This record gives sequence, C-alpha cells and structure tokens, in this order.
Amino acid sequence: MIALSIIVAAITVYLVYALLNPEKF
Repeated sequence: MIALSIIVAAITVYLVYALLNPEKF
C-alpha cells in the first residue's frame, strides 16, 4: 500500500511539473 501511495504521489508531481513546464513536453 505504501508503494502505491509513493507511485501516485510521483505521478501527481510529474503531472504538476508538466503543467507548469509545458514547453518541455
């Protein structure tokens, strides 16, 4: 369960980063 939470958190951070830096994607 903890690993799943880490994965979800990582995906969330990645999506936020992508939204803040759309020119890199």
